[in-house]
Amino acid sequence: MPDTKKRESLRQKKICASREENTEYLNEILPVKESFDIIQRDIMIGGRMASFYFIDGFVKDEVMLKIMDSMVKVKEEDMPPDAAQFTRACVPYVEVDVLGDYDMVLRNILSGAVCLFIDGYEACIAIDCRTYPARSVDEPDKDKSLRGSRDGFVETIVFNTALMRRRIRDPHLVMEMKEVGESSRTDVAICYMNDRVDQELLKNLSDRIQKIQVDDLRMNQQSLAECLFRRKWYNPFPKFKFTERPDTAAACLLEGKVVLLVDNSPSAMILPTSILDIIEEANDYYFPTLTNVYLKFARTLITIATVFLTPVFLLFMQNLNWLPSVFAFVAVKDTVNIPLIFQLLLLEIAIDGLRLAALNTPSMLSTPLSVIAGLVMGEFSVKSGWFNSEVMLYMAFVAVANYTQPNFELGYALKFMRLELLILTALFNWIGFLAGFLIIVCSICFNKTLSGRNYLNIKLN
Repeated sequence: MPDTKKRESLRQKKICASREENTEYLNEILPVKESFDIIQRDIMIGGRMASFYFIDGFVKDEVMLKIMDSMVKVKEEDMPPDAAQFTRACVPYVEVDVLGDYDMVLRNILSGAVCLFIDGYEACIAIDCRTYPARSVDEPDKDKSLRGSRDGFVETIVFNTALMRRRIRDPHLVMEMKEVGESSRTDVAICYMNDRVDQELLKNLSDRIQKIQVDDLRMNQQSLAECLFRRKWYNPFPKFKFTERPDTAAACLLEGKVVLLVDNSPSAMILPTSILDIIEEANDYYFPTLTNVYLKFARTLITIATVFLTPVFLLFMQNLNWLPSVFAFVAVKDTVNIPLIFQLLLLEIAIDGLRLAALNTPSMLSTPLSVIAGLVMGEFSVKSGWFNSEVMLYMAFVAVANYTQPNFELGYALKFMRLELLILTALFNWIGFLAGFLIIVCSICFNKTLSGRNYLNIKLN
């Protein structure tokens, strides 16, 4: 943890009128000589010495050239008496601020703004002409839409707020900027509609962000989520909904929800949330009501099937006398060399192995890998006697059905519930299946979110 006393001393130390003292003190804090990208540029403005501080790579050379060119033309008799008047008369730029303490100066320099010290002024002039490196706002790979817009969030927070402002031209849309992390000082934007948001939730969220005492947000949004609400390790269900689509985030804002944006993260956190909110996707907003209801119903049905299909299959295979004659064809016909529970568990791990391999495989090799995996995991594994064809069929359905779930975190939460059901069913038969079912219901009903409500939108104490 960094020295908080040093941080407090920076806030208390004021900028003096001597440029030499200001630059000497700032050079003690900033590694100007050691770091090649921290630039100090000394010039003469109106007969006075002045020093620019900025980060190379955050400032465009053309913009700096125009600013410096206009300032060197200022004559000595035209120099205003203080920094505030200088910004109004001599700085030809839009975003300009006057800073009085070194903590704000360091924050502006390290975040990309240009800071100017002029001899005789007891203040620092901050010129926000930064330009962050950013990729284009292409549609995200995970959350695609058939009829919606084709843009997506990027790693620059200002671009993300602009994408939502473009969709909601309402004066009630508020975007508060907070700062989290003693070292990282990461920007966090709280976005909400002032006339629609739950004020109690908003106050609770703002207070929690204000009270966060961490050194940095190493993993951006995930680190913030852990700081806001520390989950119980035994309940894997997510507390927040995430989206990389600005149209989805804008729709949630208009519904009265709060959207959190974290700098360097290309997705938005949405709260409060419920199980129905998490399984929604962008296409639900673009289709007619009947189609929308059908898609939600089909997705919910498939989600339930991914959890219970293989455990129910295992339960009936352990109790063949329970199997109705009309469903007798589902029984395993071939010789079972390995117990069904071990087959199912091995395939669960194998599917995750294939998924991880696909994530780390170069795109040019993804097709050959898919062919090899299909042959080895399919026909050859059945012929070798390791797996039965019925088990392969049901696990193939589960693997494909998982991709109907738009939320990656919820997909793994459901996978853990399925594994728990399988193990309990294998150990205790129908009693284990019933106990596993009750655990799943309790995990959903008692999964308290940041709003104080559970997944079913019921208030919890």
